[in-house]
Amino acid sequence: MSVARRRPLVTLIHACALCLAAASLAHTLWTGLDDRSVALAFAVLVTLGELARWSGAEVRESAPLGAAGALAYALLGEDAGRATEHGVPQVVTVVLAASLVGSVPHIARGQGSTADHLARRILTVAFAAFCFQPLYNQGAFGKGAGPAYALLLVVLLTLTALCDAVLAAALAHSRTGWPFGPLLRDELRGMLGIGSAVCATGAVMALAVAVVGLWALPVFSLPLLLTQLSFRRYAAVRTTYRQTIASLARATEIAGYTPAGHARRVAALSRAVGRDMGLSGPDLTVLEYAALMHDIGQLSLVDPVPAGATAALPASEQRRIALLGGAVVRQTGVSPQVATVVERQADPCREQPVAARIVRAVNAYEEKARDAGPGGPLRALEELRLATAGDYAPEVVESLARVLAKDCLTLPGAG
Repeated sequence: MSVARRRPLVTLIHACALCLAAASLAHTLWTGLDDRSVALAFAVLVTLGELARWSGAEVRESAPLGAAGALAYALLGEDAGRATEHGVPQVVTVVLAASLVGSVPHIARGQGSTADHLARRILTVAFAAFCFQPLYNQGAFGKGAGPAYALLLVVLLTLTALCDAVLAAALAHSRTGWPFGPLLRDELRGMLGIGSAVCATGAVMALAVAVVGLWALPVFSLPLLLTQLSFRRYAAVRTTYRQTIASLARATEIAGYTPAGHARRVAALSRAVGRDMGLSGPDLTVLEYAALMHDIGQLSLVDPVPAGATAALPASEQRRIALLGGAVVRQTGVSPQVATVVERQADPCREQPVAARIVRAVNAYEEKARDAGPGGPLRALEELRLATAGDYAPEVVESLARVLAKDCLTLPGAG
């Protein structure tokens, strides 16, 4: 099924969030705002969290403080020992209003997918509030602090985080067409990092406000802000590391061994094929780095290969270049897994790891399709299909065909 035909899932999720938000806003306007000081305090917290949201970082939750504050408000039953009176509609309304206000600068700068972000925030907060508020107001939880009550909050927050992970994976699957399972695994893996910090902070905030009041909010926001800062620094380090690898990969282009942009194009297409085949997380990173550095062994050649086209070389020469490339990669301090993929890209197809199969097929496609005119991509793909008996893995070639079909069999421009 094409991506275009899966887009209704995005529309459905957005429509559900919009209907829920509209109904909650109407109910709150009709009945009035309960516990206004509490609502204002949490609205300010969520707004600040959204204002501190950042884009482009390789982390699952870009606004952890806003998420923790929203979940804490959804699971709040008391304020300094006094029972609160807000219900599910008010929780959704306050979180929606605060999130919208905090998203204004991001919308103005055109950063990130704000519609998806708001839809997930509304639906997950509503889920937590629906699970907690009606039962708490009926006395089902005993209205008292204690280990059992704290454990209950953690369980509810965990279920809410799972709900958010499913929503995020569904939205990404609908927009990109990538397999749902690997996307969900990526989201669940992210829960072990910033997700666990958000859940823990949400639970602690709800418990602390119930005992000492709203003064607990700034106190327990500080650890999460420090965690967010650490994740931003981690993301910056990851970005710098990738840029360093990309710079090393350009050495063959600068020296004239490969055409400009070849490594970048192979890396981008390899990552897309890996996604289509179900790779995720660290496996995708290894694949991308290996694709960027797959030609670095050519630096050992006295006479450059014409246009850097190694796919047309004899198997023994391909093998020698691959081994030399792996040796160079190991000297750079990059992960040994990347070096292994670079070394084994010239092995017999059935003996290669999946990443090496992908790099080999994508590199051959890019070389065959390059400068071949409008029909080059189709001819290149057909040549790969005819060579699947031993040179290229059939499953990789078919995955490559699916990825290319989404982009009408075009390649990124050189440079």
